[in-house]
Amino acid sequence: MSRPTITDDLQVVLRGDLPEDISEYVRTRIERLGVQLDEPVFHTRVRLTREPNPAFDRPVIAQGNVILKGRLARAQVAGRSPEEAVDLLADRLQGVLSRMKRDWEARRGARPEPGQWRSDAQPTQRPPYFPRPVEERELLRHKSFTPRRIPPDEAAFEMDQLDYDFHLFTDAETARDAVIYRDGPTGYRLARVGTGPEPSSTDPPITLDPVPPPRLNLDEARERLELGGLTFVFFVDRDTDRGAVLYHRYDGHYGLITPA
Repeated sequence: MSRPTITDDLQVVLRGDLPEDISEYVRTRIERLGVQLDEPVFHTRVRLTREPNPAFDRPVIAQGNVILKGRLARAQVAGRSPEEAVDLLADRLQGVLSRMKRDWEARRGARPEPGQWRSDAQPTQRPPYFPRPVEERELLRHKSFTPRRIPPDEAAFEMDQLDYDFHLFTDAETARDAVIYRDGPTGYRLARVGTGPEPSSTDPPITLDPVPPPRLNLDEARERLELGGLTFVFFVDRDTDRGAVLYHRYDGHYGLITPA
């Protein structure tokens, strides 16, 4: 039996004012990524969204998910045209899949080799945040999941593979909720619920935030997010005593991530 390719189960979702033939362009660009893979691809999904507001400099947002055996490669970019967005997405996914292929055997059963996964990472052309008035912002997405219990360096690896700006996980050293996020072009920063030791020596470096996350309810977290001019805020939910992340979505509304 032949092995599934990256386009055998390719779903293209179009939202907004986009040309119909862009789906074929997506298939052509994404198909080229399959030549570097030596394992089955179970599902590929690409979503293109054109924001109608003329204030957006890069109004076309492209998101891609490639589901492999037990793993997910993900990327999100923004372009000035549908074709540019697809090209940027394909390039970003190519980098993610290349690092995934190179690192997986070394990582399986152990943590990734220090410094490997960031050596060829390229900055993402992030979608712009829509400047929605504060009084119009709503909580539109609440995602709850069971975070994996892993060390901070593996959380940083997963964050890059999933193309996230931050990653909520359970810290293996303290068994408490924690968040990893980028600190400059090459480093990472770790915030934990409660106290704990400094992260083990890693390359790239991971710096521990010495200030514990505040205990807040959702309204207080929203106020801190706005007053601080932040993209996200990590806090301890007063009702659950668990770590949570409130963040700005690209459409100007809020998203919330909590552990199940």
